[in-house]
Amino acid sequence: MSSTKADRKAADDAASWLFNVVTSVGIILVNKALMATYGFSFATTLTGLHFATTTLLTVVLRWLGYIQPSHLPLPDLLKFVLFANCSIVGMNVSLMWNSVGFYQIAKLSMIPVSCFLEVVLDNVRYSRHTKLSILVVLLGVAVCTVTDVSVNTKGFIAAVMAVWSTSLQQYYVHFLQRRYSLGSFNLLGHTAPAQAASLLLVGPFMDYWLTNNRVDSYAYSITPILFIVLSCSIAVGTNLSQFICIGRFTAVSFQVLGHMKTILVLILGFILFGKEGLNLHVVIGMIIAVAGMIWYGNASSKPGGKERRSLSMNGNKPQKHGGLPESTEVVDDKV
Repeated sequence: MSSTKADRKAADDAASWLFNVVTSVGIILVNKALMATYGFSFATTLTGLHFATTTLLTVVLRWLGYIQPSHLPLPDLLKFVLFANCSIVGMNVSLMWNSVGFYQIAKLSMIPVSCFLEVVLDNVRYSRHTKLSILVVLLGVAVCTVTDVSVNTKGFIAAVMAVWSTSLQQYYVHFLQRRYSLGSFNLLGHTAPAQAASLLLVGPFMDYWLTNNRVDSYAYSITPILFIVLSCSIAVGTNLSQFICIGRFTAVSFQVLGHMKTILVLILGFILFGKEGLNLHVVIGMIIAVAGMIWYGNASSKPGGKERRSLSMNGNKPQKHGGLPESTEVVDDKV
């Protein structure tokens, strides 16, 4: 019976990762075409539209009875929205003020920051092999993505804000689901409306500051509108799959294995948008990164590979909503 449950969990885990990879890579490619080809460079406003679409879905599902009533205290909701919105704004500003190389280094630094948060806040302990495998992943992704590296004061400050707010947001997803026994749809139902309202309010001003263009003066036509609708539709899956994956695993595992999306985006970018960036050191970096991800999956799943020594979550029992099972691990996290 335990073997059957383990096989079921492995299948659910694989399906969750596949869902996240497909939707994340899909939205990156759609947004790249929308912004590069059609000049719709209003990233913050677009993210607000993503969460508005997600909110609409959660309202419909709640009306149909697929999402059960749940409670998330207002202070926790406000903290989550603050972290999440600072992450979005910080990433956009960091990309504008920093070189691409330093921007990639900042993204890579989210893994050690997430590790630090888990060690300090959750008393998680990593084995030597798990730590080394994370370093191998970081090395591989750095080799194939980091090129020019230049640093300036305001860009560095923006990068620090982006890294810490993103790491805190991802940690908080896992924390809130465990503490309040919230399914992925439930948590989205609480957070998406607040993020949509705040980003749609601030987004147009932020985008004008970043691009010197107004979203209401954009030359809308049928093709970019279709791309915006497609982006919003895929974003629902991306937002949901992120919550599912972090809920089932941890923020660190989500970051480490999530770099597989970076590799896939590079490969698909070479296929769809030209091969001028494909060279030997990029291929070597991809191989190193994938080897590190395989090593991490193996090392962290072994006894002692990654353990939470002690944690009290008030005895809450996890719930399942919408046929999407959540992780029940509260003492010993595997992968």
